[in-house]
Amino acid sequence: MTDSTPAPTLVTAWKTAQARLKAGCIDSPAIDARLLLEVAAGVSRTDILTDPHRLLTPDQAAAYESMIDRRLKREPVSRILGRKGFWKIMLNVTPDVLSPRPDTEAILDVVLLAFPPQAAFQMIDLGTGSGAILLATLAERPAARGVGTDISSEAIAVAKENAANLDLDGRAVFLRTEWATGFGPDAFDVVVSNPPYIPSGDIAGLDPEVREHDPHLALDGGPDGLQAYRDLAPEIRRILRPDGLFAVEIGWDQGPQVRALFEAAGFEGVKVVKDLSDRDRVVTNGPDPRTNPIPKM
Repeated sequence: MTDSTPAPTLVTAWKTAQARLKAGCIDSPAIDARLLLEVAAGVSRTDILTDPHRLLTPDQAAAYESMIDRRLKREPVSRILGRKGFWKIMLNVTPDVLSPRPDTEAILDVVLLAFPPQAAFQMIDLGTGSGAILLATLAERPAARGVGTDISSEAIAVAKENAANLDLDGRAVFLRTEWATGFGPDAFDVVVSNPPYIPSGDIAGLDPEVREHDPHLALDGGPDGLQAYRDLAPEIRRILRPDGLFAVEIGWDQGPQVRALFEAAGFEGVKVVKDLSDRDRVVTNGPDPRTNPIPKM
């Protein structure tokens, strides 16, 4: 923007950015352009709608243009902003953790259906990353407590920061260890995990937003994508209390194989739960929200 160029308004900046993103074949150009504008200009969605002709300062306009340039290079919005919404909470994300996705919320549907609002239970999130699953659950269940484990020290630091930001650090502990190493038998009422499940050979073909910005440690599930489940099934069986619940995220085409691994580990009543896109997403011994929806509170 030069001295002779009129300062953009919120609406003109948004529409111009939206057109650039659309031309760049970016998914959800209107949403991405709005989310970035809110941060660059320090405004809310309501501000954009009710005060569309507000002028951006030169610094705001320059910051917004820089953000749009980064998005056009296929950097995810969550990486540009350093945060991502998940369930009902907001999480800090860094290149050291997987950016949480709506698909993973299917695990919350199962856990929250199994445990009513005032239930007290002990939970562990294996491979916790940003802490998304554990922290979103604790935010909904005030009597619950939990542990998150990860092999990455950097991920543990991010999860601890998120817990503190959400005032959940009194009920959430994060430890660096491989899966459930160091925990005794029958220690938890709930065990959850979103392990790496992408076959090694498929990673190169992932969208750039994932391939270039999510840690490969959190993506690579070995040659067939199932190695983490082979490791997890007996460990979850060991640390889960009798009548406890487990729920693990899976790739959309891995349901039968992962269910078989958990049945072979000794679990009964194992089922595959679908996500909102009607794709297989969670293997669990808990309730299926499709047949037993979460009651409205």
